[in-house]
Amino acid sequence: MSALPATVALRRLASRFALPANDLLRDRVYRRLWSSILISSFGNQISMLALPLTAVLLLQATPTQMGLLTAIEIAPFVLFSLPAGVWLDRVRKLPVYIGGELLLAAALLTVPVAWWLGWLSMTWLYVVGFALGTVHTIAGSAAQIVLTQIVPRERLVEAHAKNALANSSAEVAGPGLAGALIKLLGAPVALLADALMLALSAFILRGVRVTEGARAAATQFWPALRQGLHFVTTHRLLVTMAIVVGIWQMAHYAALTVQILFATRVLKLSEGAIGACFIALGVGTILTSLVGSRISQRIGPGPTMVLGFAITGSGWTLAALAPASAFGVAVFAAMLMLFGIGAVLIFISFLALRQAVTPAPLLGRMTSTMRWLTLLPAGPGALLSGWLGEHLGLRVALGFAGVSGLALAYFAWRRPIIRNTRVLPTPPAQNELATADVALEAVRPLDDPAPGR
Repeated sequence: MSALPATVALRRLASRFALPANDLLRDRVYRRLWSSILISSFGNQISMLALPLTAVLLLQATPTQMGLLTAIEIAPFVLFSLPAGVWLDRVRKLPVYIGGELLLAAALLTVPVAWWLGWLSMTWLYVVGFALGTVHTIAGSAAQIVLTQIVPRERLVEAHAKNALANSSAEVAGPGLAGALIKLLGAPVALLADALMLALSAFILRGVRVTEGARAAATQFWPALRQGLHFVTTHRLLVTMAIVVGIWQMAHYAALTVQILFATRVLKLSEGAIGACFIALGVGTILTSLVGSRISQRIGPGPTMVLGFAITGSGWTLAALAPASAFGVAVFAAMLMLFGIGAVLIFISFLALRQAVTPAPLLGRMTSTMRWLTLLPAGPGALLSGWLGEHLGLRVALGFAGVSGLALAYFAWRRPIIRNTRVLPTPPAQNELATADVALEAVRPLDDPAPGR
């Protein structure tokens, strides 16, 4: 007689944790994409700590060298984003995404190999950083477009929130694992685990069915590139978002350049302790991923971005003031948590907004153009932070990031197009896009080069 109530209780408990009938994770294709993101995110937690720790602890990098390493990783976005967008609008995106995962794994494998052979140097890390940035520039844009080929546009905020949940789940468990691996094997060898996870991520993506949608016409290269630039630069919301997110990226990379240096040289943290602190980043992102789409629906994607700017800026400012004590370590962990919270709020809104307003044939060029515009200030931010950290102190460099983030939140809130964007807009009609195509062809100079490959 007691077995029946126990069975009923178990069923009720299971029903509480069951996915809703319309949940995106019930879709088999999206579930594979999500699983791939989860696995590669675990690997990313290792390289996020292992690469800078290799530079700081093994190669004794200065703040200026760390700023240069960060800037070199960003350089491919500036150099290749725009032509990559033209190319992506003409090819299948999923194979580019899969190939990118495999190339990332290969680039990371060179670090332990160089270490074993005694060749590892900052120059080697600069080359690896440039290779990683190049792959992220091209395959990263392809990955963002693949999501729109799997998920309906009206569910993009939900999809980005779930993707952030996959990333944040890895950020909770990943840093502890990364710290333990780095302490046990050394930072270069730990990168082997990241390479294996990237290879597994690529394997999961093989054979995923996507709806490619309309591709751009095979027009000549420069007119196609100009069309992407014209679409972005004449769209008021996209221009405004490019400015505010670009300023945020400057502050973000300024903080990123010095935070490991700050942890090791000011707070005197070990590799394991740094990994433990980074768990707070995962806690912040996973909590926000669970409620981020609801926050965006309640206050709107525009105000949600502003809230994210204010939260991340507050975290960097607090860290700059943290004393070199146990309390300071707690503040450092709190900074990472606040960054996780703010970054999720920013990007679930930013990515969904820019994808929602863009017609399918322009998604590649829009994505690459927006990434190019928003990351242009990141390199100078990293270099300036490295200079500030070396000449005025690491606290000043973190303080620069924090004050910039807080000032940005005020500036963004003062922009009505951000403050008043409370729902996802819709892309222009296809006949408007066709009109733009005709207009660009009419002004094409006769000496345009052959179509880009």
